[in-house]
Amino acid sequence: MAEILPIKAWRYHEKFTKQIEDLTSPLFDVVSTKQREALYNNPLNSIHLSVPLGENPAQNAAQCLEKWKKDQVLVQDKVPGIYVYYQYFRLPGQEQESCRKGFVANIKAYDWEEDVVLRHENTIAKAVNDRVELLKATKFQPSATHGLYEDESHSLEAFMDKAIEDPLYDLEDYQGVREVLAVIQDAEIIAKFIKVIKDKQIILADGHHRYEGAIEYRKSSLENNPSHTGFESYNYHMMYFTNAHSKDLRILPTHRIFTGFQFEEEALLEQISEFFFVKKLNDVEEIEELILQKKWAFGLIIGENAYKIRFYEENIDLMPSEIPEVIRNLDLMVLHYFFVEKVLGIPLEKQRYSDQIEYERNLRRCVLKTISWKASFSLITKDISMNQVLEVCKSGHTMPQKSTYFYPKTLSGLLFASIEESEFAFPYQMYQS
Repeated sequence: MAEILPIKAWRYHEKFTKQIEDLTSPLFDVVSTKQREALYNNPLNSIHLSVPLGENPAQNAAQCLEKWKKDQVLVQDKVPGIYVYYQYFRLPGQEQESCRKGFVANIKAYDWEEDVVLRHENTIAKAVNDRVELLKATKFQPSATHGLYEDESHSLEAFMDKAIEDPLYDLEDYQGVREVLAVIQDAEIIAKFIKVIKDKQIILADGHHRYEGAIEYRKSSLENNPSHTGFESYNYHMMYFTNAHSKDLRILPTHRIFTGFQFEEEALLEQISEFFFVKKLNDVEEIEELILQKKWAFGLIIGENAYKIRFYEENIDLMPSEIPEVIRNLDLMVLHYFFVEKVLGIPLEKQRYSDQIEYERNLRRCVLKTISWKASFSLITKDISMNQVLEVCKSGHTMPQKSTYFYPKTLSGLLFASIEESEFAFPYQMYQS
């Protein structure tokens, strides 16, 4: 069902291997302003390809890429490979180290209607358009999206464990996560990876904007190529694959920050109380503990004041019947419908376009931005379960944008994939088992 191929990857020249930690960058949608400023100061950092600067950022990235290729800052591996990618990490309060195991390969950029790659959340339109323009200009992918496959037997893990013993890179990233990358170039082993994945559906965990950009690029390329065969380079997209049955998958919450609203606090609380029980807290630090494990409970921060709000269960029948059962009971669906639409007046279908909603994983940054009145208020959310993500994906429906934050994030710059035909071409039939 899902066709994957090894990647004839581009990587930083081996002379930069000891500097690789300084050349990688966070993904485009999580890099902070301060991180950007520091990374842009390094003329060889991968951020110049993933989040380019200037009035014409896509063209600037294309010019930068051309120069890097000419100067051999980046060089292409002669033989395609499956790139094994392990991330070692600890969350607060966690004694034993976790390891998220996965591999990077090319996958066809299947349209959503093909029911091969399944999404679980909506996208933000502007971010998709930016990714499309960048892909058109560069025909280059500086970071992999993240897909999940289901394999209860963990049949590929032994091959990955063996490969990771001889890494290409072993570094610590901006999250404090140990990142290790290795490569498998044995054709027989690569064929096993292709065989395992070919009967799977892939659940898109992270990178909805980049993947949707790849779909749009593929569509436009198809329109311009009436003799399409299905094996052209523009059909493919770089993805990081992890097993959904792994014990070390982690999903963290993403909070909502609202800007540009004018209101009296008491009046807003009165509006909220139509749908939610509202309780003022003594300390903002209490929020996470008080909403944890509580269904339909959220934190609300207005200036220096903190509140716990909990949805009245009897109001769930007020949600439109056309919203399917699989998502109507999710915390974030309740929040986006009853708070963002009913209280704030932003309809569900327009929320993904709104410039008044920001998304932030770090609770402390939410607090600081709100108490300094750089934001009108913030809503603090909880994580969702892996089972909920799987259920939503398989149903064909989607959750509100930025519903999940799979941790840790992958890095830009460890590996690049080209969809320039001359750089992509290879007798890939040799990997058919």
